[in-house]
Amino acid sequence: MKNTATMRQAVKNVVDRRAFLRTAGAASAGVGLLSLLPGSVSGAEAAVGAPRAEKLGWHLGCQAYSFNRFTFYEALDKVASLGLHCVEAYPGQKLSAERPDVKTDESLPAAVRGEIKKRLADQGIKLRNYGVCGLSKDEGASRRTFEFAKDMGIETIVSEPAPDAMDVIGKLCDEYEINVALHNHPEPSRYWNPDTVLKACEGRSKRIGACADTGHWMRSGINPVDAIKKLQGRIVSFHFKDLNKYGRQGAHDVVWGTGKADVEAILREVHRQGFQGVFSIEYEHNWDNSLPEIAQCVAYFDQVAGRL
Repeated sequence: MKNTATMRQAVKNVVDRRAFLRTAGAASAGVGLLSLLPGSVSGAEAAVGAPRAEKLGWHLGCQAYSFNRFTFYEALDKVASLGLHCVEAYPGQKLSAERPDVKTDESLPAAVRGEIKKRLADQGIKLRNYGVCGLSKDEGASRRTFEFAKDMGIETIVSEPAPDAMDVIGKLCDEYEINVALHNHPEPSRYWNPDTVLKACEGRSKRIGACADTGHWMRSGINPVDAIKKLQGRIVSFHFKDLNKYGRQGAHDVVWGTGKADVEAILREVHRQGFQGVFSIEYEHNWDNSLPEIAQCVAYFDQVAGRL
């Protein structure tokens, strides 16, 4: 028994060291690039998440789609390496390299859900959001998604449901005490215009609101600050982006504060409104090696939060 315990401790030491090296490597990867930002903070600050933002009630995390070239478990490692404590899962991501046929969605069996919960707890990460996923007027089908969310501790389901589903969704939101955030893909998607989101929310449960995707607004030619002002009181969560340009042709994600979104102005308006909730980093560029750029986004976000 003593030898077995010794071997287990030795294995744990190796795992802990590998985890440390992953974290240190990811953090240091962004250090050189951080100096490119005006008034930038150090790489060490980027490695510890966004503590100043947390004081404002802003929970910065990652939409796992940022790492869609990797498995969900690899995405969690990357989120942990950034010092962040929340993640938004999306349906269809491979769970792990060892089990590529298992996907993150509401069909996950109980045993796998338990495994995911343990891994999340071990890494200090909360699965707060889930989407973009389908919800419909079929109450049974939509209820399965809400049951999955409840089981996994998910607070917000992100979706683009048809108008005829809203009665069912409102009922389930209140029953399960789970939010639904209407997501805006670019024009001509259903909710590309914030006016359409407001119309869909009119007279509905306060648990129904917007998943404000700042980058997709830019692709639709909408200034994010203007959209956020319109949606005051109805923003549930963010898919946060900064793009190199407005419009769709040639537009792509860039490090926050270096693009055309005016991230500081956006965050000042969000702060003015008193928003508290989740900002999911959704970085859809440089897919295979985006971690250093995302580390800079984390640093810039917390730097701006510190000025508010």
